[in-house]
Parts: sequence; C-alpha cells; structure tokens
Amino acid sequence: MACLRFLSFLLLPALFSAGVAAKPRPIPVKVVVITMFEVGSDTGDAPGELQYWVERDHLDRVYQLPAGYHAVRMNGEGEMAVLTGPGTAHAASTVMAVGLDPRFDFSHAYWIVAGIAGGCPDRISLGSAAWARWVVDGDLAYEIDAREIPSDWSTGYLPWHKQKPFEQPVQPPDGQVYALNAGLTQWAFDLTRGIQLEDSDKLKEIRSHFDGAAAQRPPFVTLGDEISSSTFWHGKLLDAWASEWVSYFTGGKGQFATTAMEDTGTLQSLTYLAQAGRVDANRVLVLRAVSNYDRQAQGLTAAENLARQRIGTYGAYLPALEGAYKVGHTVVNELLTHWQQYAQAPPQAKE
Repeated sequence: MACLRFLSFLLLPALFSAGVAAKPRPIPVKVVVITMFEVGSDTGDAPGELQYWVERDHLDRVYQLPAGYHAVRMNGEGEMAVLTGPGTAHAASTVMAVGLDPRFDFSHAYWIVAGIAGGCPDRISLGSAAWARWVVDGDLAYEIDAREIPSDWSTGYLPWHKQKPFEQPVQPPDGQVYALNAGLTQWAFDLTRGIQLEDSDKLKEIRSHFDGAAAQRPPFVTLGDEISSSTFWHGKLLDAWASEWVSYFTGGKGQFATTAMEDTGTLQSLTYLAQAGRVDANRVLVLRAVSNYDRQAQGLTAAENLARQRIGTYGAYLPALEGAYKVGHTVVNELLTHWQQYAQAPPQAKE
C-alpha cells in the first residue's frame, strides 16, 4: 500500500501537467467587424450588414454565443464578425459577452464598426461612407414635448443637469461622448478616401429631391461624426438639433454627419473591457455608410418622409451595405496582410 501511495504521489504532477496542457489556448483575434442587424440568414438571402462579410471573407467558423445576440463567425486569418442586434442595449450586452469570452484573445485586436446610417445632407450624400472621430449619445438627455417648450428654445432636448438647451459649461456624463483614436481614424480615411463608391441613376433621382450642401454629390468617403441613439428620429428640426448637440459635446471639434443607433453601447462596453485589460481602446474604428437622409425631401413633411423609412427600402440601402463592406474591407485587408507591422501598435496618419 505504501508503494502504491508513493507511486500516486509521483504521478500527480504529471497528471496535473497533462490536464493543464489539454486546456485549449485562446484563439488570437486580429480584427473584429461589428455589424448590427441581419435581415434573415447569414448567407444566401437578402443581405443585412453581416452577410457580405460572411460570404466574401469566408467566415465559415461559427462559435455559438449564448450570452449574446448571435453566434460569432471567423475565418482562418484571424478575422471575426459580430452581430450585435439593434439598439444600444443589444450592442452593449453582446460586445461585452464577446469581449469576456475566454475562448478568444483580443489583446491585439482591432474593432471596426461597419454599418449603415442616416445622413445629414448638409455634409454627406446617399451611399457615402464616413469615418467617425467622435460619437455622441443622443439618448442621455432631458426631454420636454415640443408642444410645451418655451418659445425661445430651439429644442425640447436638454443636457443632463441643465435648465435650458446647450447651457454652459458642458458637463457630459459617463457614456455621453467618445473621442476615437484620431490618428488611427485619419489613417483609415487616408487609406480609403480614393475608393469609388457605387452611384446610379436611381440614386441621382432620389438625391434630386433633397436640399443640402452635400445632398447632390455622388457617393464619397469622408470624415464625419455620429450621433448615436436608439430613438429613430427624423426631420429637419431634429437634424438641426443633432448638429448642435454634437458640436456642444465635442467643444466644437465634432461635425455631425451620420445618425445611427448602437455605437455608444458598443463603445461603452469596449471602454470597460479596456479597463479590464481585455481589449485596446486605441484600436477602435467606426464606419457608417448612408442609406437614407435624416430629414424630409422637398415638398414632404417629416411624418410623410418617415413613413417611407424602413430597413430594406431605404433609397440607398444596398449601395450603403456595399459601401460599408468595400471601405471597411480595405482597412481589414490592410491590417491582415501586414499584420506583423500593425500587431504591436496601431498605425497613425502620416504627417
């Protein structure tokens, strides 16, 4: 018996080592593409934001994500795509679930939001794509119904802890405004600014019904900042509010171009994940392509124009999906092709 106990004592370290060795190492992820909605299946039917990435980048490895909205998909090159679900709550919870998943190593990963958006026709046109330097939350606010606001107010939206719209000094609460890595964003823009985006007679005809300094321009790639809110707002007066809201919370540095739903939720989770040492917050990009204008066409009321706004029927829906993929994929391909160059530190715009 003493011999058996001694033999067991000798074997325990070996068994323990074997057990440790058998535990799989986390999968290194190089790039995470964040999409927000899909119309049906991930492949083979009418596309949403995820489908082109799955089909064209061969994201055939599926990892179930019970704590999130949808399974994540990868290919063998280190590229992952996440589908968050619509709205800030879905986005925040899904990105957090992915970021904490022990199966994956995100320590060097780049995160690229790639989706469609509404656009301000003063600064961007249908089918165009904008890299955001600033993302401002449009839900964190006080609100008074427009029928009850004082006559000298421009809007019924007030910043938290303020008594009137755009009151100084600016005191944004946590989650109100996000400044992305300016050098990385400029690098992405410089890399993609010359891309030719899809235009058509249909887009030209739709554009012809809208006012705005950029409304008639063919699709282009630009730098433009975003307001993010789960409320799908619409109309020229709210467009004016959004422009001033972004300027207010960025100290005049941000210029409103696109309106989307999920990105402050995504950025809040990435901020917390960075605090936990799971991700690098300096490796985050936000790209939105314009599927529709955020205000009404000439001769229509805001309500009449809003009635026409439905996913899949936006005037530039398919061109925007194509633009988000084409512009975003250019950056993804550059990062993956030259990974040894970008693994240790994010690229920065050249002086």
